[in-house]
Amino acid sequence: MPTETLFERITDYANRADPYPLYAELREHGVARQQDGSYLVGTYDEVVQLFHDPRISSDLRNRAEPDEAVLAEVHGMAPTFIGLDDPRHERLRGIAMRPFGPPHTPGRIDALRGDITRIVQDLTDAFEGRERVDVVDDFAYPLPVTVIGKLLGIPAGDMGQLREWTDDMITSLDFTQGEDPAVKRRRGQDARTAMAVYFGDLADFRREHPSDDLLSSFVGDPGPDGTFTRQELMSTAVLLLIAGHETTVNLITNGALTLLRRPDVAARLRDDPALMPSAVEELLRYEPPVHFLPQRTPLADIEVAGVTIPKGAPLILVLASANRDPLRFADPDRFDPARRDNQHLGFGSGIHSCFGAPLARLEANLALTALLDRLGDGTHLVEDPPPYRTSPLLRGPRHLWIEP
Repeated sequence: MPTETLFERITDYANRADPYPLYAELREHGVARQQDGSYLVGTYDEVVQLFHDPRISSDLRNRAEPDEAVLAEVHGMAPTFIGLDDPRHERLRGIAMRPFGPPHTPGRIDALRGDITRIVQDLTDAFEGRERVDVVDDFAYPLPVTVIGKLLGIPAGDMGQLREWTDDMITSLDFTQGEDPAVKRRRGQDARTAMAVYFGDLADFRREHPSDDLLSSFVGDPGPDGTFTRQELMSTAVLLLIAGHETTVNLITNGALTLLRRPDVAARLRDDPALMPSAVEELLRYEPPVHFLPQRTPLADIEVAGVTIPKGAPLILVLASANRDPLRFADPDRFDPARRDNQHLGFGSGIHSCFGAPLARLEANLALTALLDRLGDGTHLVEDPPPYRTSPLLRGPRHLWIEP
């Protein structure tokens, strides 16, 4: 098939369960120009090069033909730092990171270990006596959303509404055919606005009634980079909530699916839990929670693998393809929990690498270790492949039914 349709095929739901043959096709060409003028890059060295190239922008306003409907200043909201370039990106990211972890708050994540362990224990205890369990709804979703909710200081009773808004926002990122994209986008924008207003009001409350949470730190602990404006705080809180659980849900669920398909590997990890941190790194390579990043734009004509990508063209970095590049990883289609030299791109790379990675790693390690302890050798998948979420970007099962 022509390479000009690769992205269309990658985002086709029919290929959601196994997009990897399409990624292999992409790597054969290195760079693939699409019918809409965008460029896909899926080889490891080239993706890493672009992550660290100062000529590559994350700001959609630098597109030659920017889509006004998806620009950051939507409904009067400030852009999140993942959609900005330095120095503004550096300032906003620095303010967000200050209360989150090292070097300013080095104990924040490790202090959560006990809470995460208790949540995991409660969730797995609830499996007792059940003939069927959904790893997504019964385990992989409630764990990280509870943790990030606690970090942000969200009242537990508000999480249902926040989940509805999150679902609308994630659906708006769906590239597949079907519902009018403009309708999905508008619903996602409305949800983002409503969630931002919610966080603005909650931050106002925390200013008068501070607690040990991120919102209280944002409004009450100015650092060397200053403080957020109200609009910046609202946008950042929305980003932290969604990024703080959506990707971890996929990491845990994809991990459970991978291990259930490999009972020998599951038994090995059950017998040697010290191997789990290495296995989580391999999961981030083998089945990453984020498959591609569509929000990149060259600020000048650049050459990648012998192809000139013009200034302002949409650039899509296909991380899941790069993670299986045989020029970088030996036997890349094999899941190896003890793989060495595993410099995967599961958390990106460069200035926009995920600063929530330590929390995601901790949650995945504790979750998958406990899940293997709870599930016996006789546990099996009810449906394989399982039904997947519609999003090809945040790829993972929507449900993962098992019978313990």
